[in-house]
Amino acid sequence: MLCYPIVWCFATVRVGINVLPRASAVCVRGGFVEPPPSFSMCSLTEDETRLPCQFQVQEEEQVVQVSWFKELPDGTKEQIITAHLTEGHTEFGRYSGRVRFESSSPTVDSALLIMNTEESYEGKYTCHISTFPYGNFERQLSLTVWTLPISSLDPVVLEEGQSFRIAASCRSVARPPPRLTWDTDLPGQTQNRSSEGGAVSTHFSLHPLRSMNGMRLDCLVWHPALEQPRRISNRLVVQFPPDAAVTGYNGNWYMGLKGAELKCETGGNPKPQSFTWTRGGKALPDGLTVNGARLLFGRALRQNDTGVYECVVNNGIGTRKVESNITVTERIRSVQETTVDTLVMIIIVVAAGVLVIVMIIIIILVNRYHRRKNRKLEMELSERTLKINTLSRQDSSQRLNSVSTDPRGQNEDCTLLRLDSRMKNSLMSLEDRPIYIGSESSLVGRRGTVGQGDVDYLGRPVLYQSSWHEGRESMRGAEMEGEREERRRRVESYLKRSNMSLDSGLPSSLVPIKPQDQDGSVGPTDIPPMLSDLCGQREGVTKGEDWGHSRAVLEVDEADCDTSSYQISEALSNHFHYSNGFLRPKPHSNAILLHPRGQII
Repeated sequence: MLCYPIVWCFATVRVGINVLPRASAVCVRGGFVEPPPSFSMCSLTEDETRLPCQFQVQEEEQVVQVSWFKELPDGTKEQIITAHLTEGHTEFGRYSGRVRFESSSPTVDSALLIMNTEESYEGKYTCHISTFPYGNFERQLSLTVWTLPISSLDPVVLEEGQSFRIAASCRSVARPPPRLTWDTDLPGQTQNRSSEGGAVSTHFSLHPLRSMNGMRLDCLVWHPALEQPRRISNRLVVQFPPDAAVTGYNGNWYMGLKGAELKCETGGNPKPQSFTWTRGGKALPDGLTVNGARLLFGRALRQNDTGVYECVVNNGIGTRKVESNITVTERIRSVQETTVDTLVMIIIVVAAGVLVIVMIIIIILVNRYHRRKNRKLEMELSERTLKINTLSRQDSSQRLNSVSTDPRGQNEDCTLLRLDSRMKNSLMSLEDRPIYIGSESSLVGRRGTVGQGDVDYLGRPVLYQSSWHEGRESMRGAEMEGEREERRRRVESYLKRSNMSLDSGLPSSLVPIKPQDQDGSVGPTDIPPMLSDLCGQREGVTKGEDWGHSRAVLEVDEADCDTSSYQISEALSNHFHYSNGFLRPKPHSNAILLHPRGQII
């Protein structure tokens, strides 16, 4: 058994008139089994409450008296009950008949029972134990009295179309104050309130709609004295005008039909109880009776029963009027006619559905076709753009090659000039063959017969024509003059492609001098000296020169042409530099810029 020992020391030392405790005196042990120090407990109203108290004595120690006290708000103590070892127990004041000791031997087990707990019993209690020969012992505890929640829910009947308002209110009172919540799927707002005495309330507000009618709106009460929340069930009530529809007419009423009737099917909240039947806004024909929502034809149908029948419904919240157009035919419609009408309607609906599906498919196909076509056009455009870019790069590469310093590329024009002169010379030698006219034709040259050692530059024998063909030599001289002019233009074209002009920024030693004739025209001497030495010697043949001298001039050695081309390349590399596909003049102290932004070749 757990014991809470307390040490008491009885010794004093007199100092003047004061008495002070002195340590190291004779000490005796005793202790409470229950309650533990600073013990607190809770109890509910109207329940039995047990206040624990038990003291464990030592040998040669005896409990003489047990007393219970309640501490008042002003700090004083109110005696509740006392039990003496020999004189028994006594109850005091308002506690008489309401409290008792739990055990028949209070000096052994001093627990106190409050048989009907009230809120006023809440407070601090003291268990006082008197022992012999060691004196008095006390243990204090606190009692908290709870009350079970007293709750209520007040629903509100709403009408459709009303403004935002309270739909239900839930209230509860308890100690300590409870907590209230709502369990619902309704959209709304909650407002909580509290007041003194442990009373709380909560209100649920919303905008009423007919679709909310009958939905759950429960109130949950939460309290420490409850193991789980207490639920107060409730269903929202929203009233709205009735809905109505007339049933019973199948479209095949005929004369002589018996037992026909119409029924007014209604909805709404509350359920309608008032039904009014009319025909065309007037009274019903004879033989018709009203039984609540039903209109009964108590006789066989007649031709004059045809018309518009009206049903007016009222449920206190609103009124609704519905109509049904009744047609009474002379004979009954066959089932086949009804079936045909139904089939026609089905065919129309199916055809409309198929048409819609076909249109959707056509739209999808056209859309896909245009997308495919657009993709194809985009691919073609991309390919053409790529080709244009490729051609542009090739053209740029050709322009770069045109200003290349490779000597092998610069020999092409000279080689062309040399080959052209040889071909011309060969053609002229073929054209100079004698023309045989009958038996009088002979091979005659300028000096008579063909010389034994006269051959052309290809090793072929030179043939001379008779004197009447000498006039053609003047024509060949004119042709050669034209050939020289053509060769001069080719050289100028080569100079332009090589950017060897005044605008190119070449030094004065490489700029060709263009002398002019008296009439202002540029003569054949406008070919630069460098190229004149290189390739112009082939054009030195004139009218008066003979063919032997012409052949010697035209056969220029290829090594001379290559050497001249190398001199041109060396001049270009000395005075220009290649950058980003362009030839730009090199800076020089004696150079003169002919353009403010510099020269680009």
